Amino acid sequence: MTDQRGEAVDESCVLTEGPWTHRFVGANGSRFHVVEAGTGPMVLFLHGFPEHWWAWHQMLPAVADAGFRAVAVDLRGYGASDKPPRGYDGYTLAADIAGLIRALGERSATLVGSGVGGMVAWTVASFHASLVRRLVVLGAPHPLRLRAAIFADPRGQFAASTPALKFQLPRYEHVLTRDGAAGVEEILRRWAGPSWAASADFEAYAERCREAMRIPQAAFCALEGYRWAFRSVLRLHGYRFVRLMQKPLVTPTLQLHGAADIAALPRTALGSGRYVVAPYEWRLLDGVGHFPHLEAPEVVLGEILRWAKS
Repeated sequence: MTDQRGEAVDESCVLTEGPWTHRFVGANGSRFHVVEAGTGPMVLFLHGFPEHWWAWHQMLPAVADAGFRAVAVDLRGYGASDKPPRGYDGYTLAADIAGLIRALGERSATLVGSGVGGMVAWTVASFHASLVRRLVVLGAPHPLRLRAAIFADPRGQFAASTPALKFQLPRYEHVLTRDGAAGVEEILRRWAGPSWAASADFEAYAERCREAMRIPQAAFCALEGYRWAFRSVLRLHGYRFVRLMQKPLVTPTLQLHGAADIAALPRTALGSGRYVVAPYEWRLLDGVGHFPHLEAPEVVLGEILRWAKS
C-alpha cells in the first residue's frame, strides 16, 4: 500500500533495531508485537494515542539496566500488532494485556500506561488484580473520573475532549492520515507541553508516529477505542463496565500527571485516588503536557524504578 506521499508503508517501519529484541506473541486470540530488554521482574509498558511502542524507547534500556525485564507492546490495532475490525472495548483491551502477561510466562507485572494505555492499565488492575503487582499511570485519569468530568465539567474536561469527539465521525481515519498523517502531528503538538513541542526531539518523534499511523488499518483501529468509549455511555455494555470499574483497586498505584496537560486535565485526574484502597501517590509535573515519558523522561524513569522496587 502507498500513502499520499507515494511511500509504501508496512509494519516493518516499527521494527527499529536497538538494545532490545522484537517478538510476536499470541494472546487473547490475537498476535501482539512486543519489544523487550533485560531480565528480572517484568515491567510492561502500554503506549497512548497517537503513539506505538516507540513511546518507551528511552525507558526500555534504562529499566532493563536497573534489573528488570522491560517489555513494551503495540496495543491491539497499533504498530505491528494484529488489527482486527473489532475488540476495542474496555473488556477486550484489558483481557489482551492479562493474556499477554501470562503468554510472556509471568505471574504478574508492574504495569506502566500512558494516555489511552493508562486507561487500559487502570482497567487491567481492576479486572485482573492478581496480575498487576504495581501500577504507574501517566496522563490518564481513572476511567470513571474521566467519564464523570466530561459530563460535570462542560467548560473544562468536556471542552478538552472535543478533539476526541471528532473521532466519532465515520471515516475520520482518512482525515487523520491525509497528507502523510499530518493530523497525527497536529494532535501531538496540541497535547504536548510547550518546551517539548519546540524541540528537535519532538519533530523526530512526530515523524515516527505519523509513519506508524499510515500502516493499513492502524488509524481506523486507533479511533475505534475512542468510539467505543463514547458509544458505550448509552449502552448496557457500558453500564456494566462502569459497575465493574467501581470496585476499589487493591494494587499500589502511582499517578504522574503533567500540569500543562490539556487532553486530560489535572483537575480531572486528581480525584482518581478515591478508587484505590492500596497505597497511592499523586505527583504533578510542572510544565509537562500529555506525554510525561517523553517530556520529562528522567523524572518519570526515576519514579517508575522507585515504585517498581518498593
